[in-house]
Amino acid sequence: MNEHALLSAPALTTPVVCLTGPTASGKTAAALAIARVIPCEIISVDSALVYRGMDIGTAKPNAQELAAVPHHLIDIRDPTQAYSAAEFVRDATQLVSEIHARGNMPLLVGGTMLYLKALFDGLDAMPAADPQVRAALEAQAQREGWAAMHAELAQVDPLTAARLHPGDSQRIQRALEVYRITGQPLSALHSRPVNGAHAASANTLISLEPTDRAWLHERIARRFDLMLRNGFMDEMNRLRARGDLRADLPSMRCVGYRQAWEALDGTLPMSELRDRGIFATRQLAKRQITWLRSMPQRQVVACDAPDAEAQVVRLAQRDPGVANTRA
Repeated sequence: MNEHALLSAPALTTPVVCLTGPTASGKTAAALAIARVIPCEIISVDSALVYRGMDIGTAKPNAQELAAVPHHLIDIRDPTQAYSAAEFVRDATQLVSEIHARGNMPLLVGGTMLYLKALFDGLDAMPAADPQVRAALEAQAQREGWAAMHAELAQVDPLTAARLHPGDSQRIQRALEVYRITGQPLSALHSRPVNGAHAASANTLISLEPTDRAWLHERIARRFDLMLRNGFMDEMNRLRARGDLRADLPSMRCVGYRQAWEALDGTLPMSELRDRGIFATRQLAKRQITWLRSMPQRQVVACDAPDAEAQVVRLAQRDPGVANTRA
């Protein structure tokens, strides 16, 4: 795969409807409400849902929800494999064309903001890895720790630092590497439109955001408790029993899975798993909202409003591309 060619591909120009928002904001239910009134197919915009066998901890749509409307980009990777923003752009762009050809509306649903930015704005080709720079960063991290490296990243690239967990060593290292090679923050490269393309204005971007952050925090806590009751730790034990997964894989760094791995390893007391998992999910939601605020074209719907789903459906029905779907 030529990663650089993928990263420099033009941004999406075919009209789509996109439904986004922080975790636990009600995206799945709102998407199914749209599907009941508009012929559509859902393209997942979620870096965790791509992994097979990771169902409970990712709040993956259940069998009934998956059967209600065609879904794409779910269960397409083994947890040992990575899936990049560039690959997402390639796959989603192809799916959008195919869905339009079938007379349906492409409905992109999810909260992986880097995927959305890549799809709408494009991504500049990233510099190749530099072994010397990488070795210097690893040596510095051994001396100072990854929390200090994250703090350094916050000084040179606050946008990227805001969306990365201080323990996400792989992505922190890559962001610092890009900065030291190019002199530019990774966020600047990600946000630059490719070939002058800027397709966001051609699409409907609906964002579910809370007016009361406490409302979202309560939903996050309830959902994490439900995951635990539904067998999340059994799922985690099955994954670990495979023997080919490691804590530093992208799949195992997903929120919830990282904390569960640490608890089963004994580095995190099992009694603290719930609180740490909920806290990490809240931090994820905070980072997602920060990204959303950098997307001025979005149409915000209060996810804590009693008629939030109805509002989302009305906005989706106004999209110019909806008129071209079959009745």
